[in-house]
Amino acid sequence: MATFLYKLGRLAFRRRRFVALIWVALLALAGVGAATASTATSSSFSIPGTEAQRAFDLLEERFPGASADGATARVVFKAPEGEKMTDAAHKAEVREIVDELSSGSPQVASVTDPYQAQAVSRDGSTAYIQVSYKVSSMELTDETRTALEDTGGDARDRGMTVEIGGDALQVMPETGTTEVIGVVVAAIVLVITFGSLVAAGLPLITALIGVGVGVSTITALGTVLDLGSTTSILAMMIGLAVGIDYALFIVSRYRAELAEGREREEAAGRAVGTAGSAVVFAGLTVVIALVGLSVVNIPMLTKMGLAAAGTVVIAVLIALTLIPAGLGFVGKRIHGRKARKADEADEAGRTAGAENAARTAAVESGGEAGAGRARAGAKPNMGTRWARFVLRRPVAVLVTAVVALGAVAVPTASLEMGLPDDGSQPTSTTQRKAYDLLSDGFGPGFNGPLMVVVDGKAEHNAKAAAARLTDSVEKMDGVVAVTPATLDKSGDTATVTVIPKERPSSVATEDLVHSIRDTGGEIAADDGATVLVTGATAMNIDFSEKMNDALIPYLALVVGLAFLLLILVFRSVLVPLKAALGFLLSVVAALGAVVAVFQWGWLGGLFGVEQTGPVMSMMPIFMVGVVFGLAMDYEVFLVTRMREAYVHGERPGEAIVTGFRHGARVVTAAAVIMMAVFAGFIGSSESMIKMIGFGLAIAVFFDAFVVRMAIVPAVLALLGHKAWWLPRWLDRALPNMDVEGEALRKHLGDASEGAGNDGGSDGGPGGERELIRA
Repeated sequence: MATFLYKLGRLAFRRRRFVALIWVALLALAGVGAATASTATSSSFSIPGTEAQRAFDLLEERFPGASADGATARVVFKAPEGEKMTDAAHKAEVREIVDELSSGSPQVASVTDPYQAQAVSRDGSTAYIQVSYKVSSMELTDETRTALEDTGGDARDRGMTVEIGGDALQVMPETGTTEVIGVVVAAIVLVITFGSLVAAGLPLITALIGVGVGVSTITALGTVLDLGSTTSILAMMIGLAVGIDYALFIVSRYRAELAEGREREEAAGRAVGTAGSAVVFAGLTVVIALVGLSVVNIPMLTKMGLAAAGTVVIAVLIALTLIPAGLGFVGKRIHGRKARKADEADEAGRTAGAENAARTAAVESGGEAGAGRARAGAKPNMGTRWARFVLRRPVAVLVTAVVALGAVAVPTASLEMGLPDDGSQPTSTTQRKAYDLLSDGFGPGFNGPLMVVVDGKAEHNAKAAAARLTDSVEKMDGVVAVTPATLDKSGDTATVTVIPKERPSSVATEDLVHSIRDTGGEIAADDGATVLVTGATAMNIDFSEKMNDALIPYLALVVGLAFLLLILVFRSVLVPLKAALGFLLSVVAALGAVVAVFQWGWLGGLFGVEQTGPVMSMMPIFMVGVVFGLAMDYEVFLVTRMREAYVHGERPGEAIVTGFRHGARVVTAAAVIMMAVFAGFIGSSESMIKMIGFGLAIAVFFDAFVVRMAIVPAVLALLGHKAWWLPRWLDRALPNMDVEGEALRKHLGDASEGAGNDGGSDGGPGGERELIRA
């Protein structure tokens, strides 16, 4: 592979204008497609195989005009102090609003009069209008949504409080301006890392091109493939992070190759052949993790994973082609001004190519230019000093890191999962205010009514079965009210609405759903009628249970496939095993942090969490998928450099130091950039996006700085040569992917170059040198 990528890198460098033209054309084509495509709707939220979904499907069949999956809204009214909604003036105002809503849009399916539907609280202070629409919330026109938002203006003028809840006001999530701050932070980190505006700008520009192609393609295909509004945000979040990281890896290796005195085209080819191999396999792990989300069998999640995986593939292709092409355009400006001046001064006075290579290497490692100091030996960088520290105290470092992550992971034991509703909205929104008004006037459970569907078509007993069900449910604890059964035209199907006592996301409401289903099972056994519980609350419960059931199989699939892939990369059994275990530790710790902030409310004000509640149901499985793929980026890039040094003759301790000397600074920069990009989405107005941004940012922090920088070198130091052990029969059976570039070196005829000498250049004399060799 390294040889093929080497040739690809040189080709892209030589044909840079053609390569750049291709990517610009693709960006323009995707942009035109996105601009001309119709507005994407929200992805249809269905959960195949669940009882709630079967009930929705049955309602669509038996009550075709009811728009069971259409948007809904509740216009909630609260009378002024000392007055009641049953006063004549208020009645007249509300009924006038009912008429306005009914005729205000052709998308309205039905509007209920609160005085006929008994939608007035017992104390008369609160009433609400229920509005049902024929289409989903994202399919509502601006005119329809505006008509709803303008509802109640006159009523407010007369002193009534009017708030609007439901999903009809749901719009495209706003990510605010904080994600721009993330990109700015990434730019600053790149400038500090490279010391050159050009070198810093290249990864940013190419990453933005990749994200532009990916997100524009998703937008263009949004309507055709039924892609949800969150899909493009997720693709942008992941695509931007990995796009910058992969470009950073290639550019860093290119500068290192230049430091060894190679010509620019040759350096570009070698950078793509070596670091590019790590990028390919790192990208594959991310793609495996994202595509693996399809095993959960939830269409929305599958589409999100596939779309994000496509953006990652684009990021890999850009790193392998557009980056070397860009390196051809920037020329010597890839180095900072000081480095370029040092190059010119040294070229004027140098007498041998070896002196030039040594001097440039000193500049690359962060020291000041000066051929004399370079010949004397460059000052060890931070990565070298840290690796030597870990080699001296591997047990202490390992125990400290594991205990620290274990302590952060403790809140995971209290994890409660659910899906966000209006109760999780910021307190300043009208949806949240309507939620609170309904809770105060009718009880917390009124915001999450349960719909029970009785299918008596086979036995022609829907009415009798519904009556028996109603009698049983009314006697259950935690039930406030049960509405009379409503039959379809044929009399084969009945619906019964149950109002729980507690809020929708409570454990008591979940227990009530299971109790109703148990009662339905008894009715089915005795009377032959099928009883199904659905509604948004039941759907959320089924969704959470499906997530829990799918977590272990998904984890086994993704980690298993990636484990096999890493065996190919590292030619080792213990290194991939260590990588997988380290990932599990970091993701559990990240979940613990999510629970502490979003469920317990610790530091909630700092992250803009106005309302605590259950963690989003898909968060654990989503974090497993995304974080695993991203964590393997650092593992592959850092440890392949160690593997490369070990294969080229260095001892285990030396290989660890070499890997950190060349890779620690780049991995640190990549992690800070990825954290900044993810943290930028914490400013989103959508609680799901906010939680995902925080969870991914903190997971990258734990994985990059605790697992990869501390646990990985400590474990490798303790294992020694055993870390790179692979059974002979397996070694013969596995194809040689040549990620470390050994075959490339032989192909180029310089197998004796590099790593061995690299290892000695920073190794301290005397006792410290012996320590590294131990």
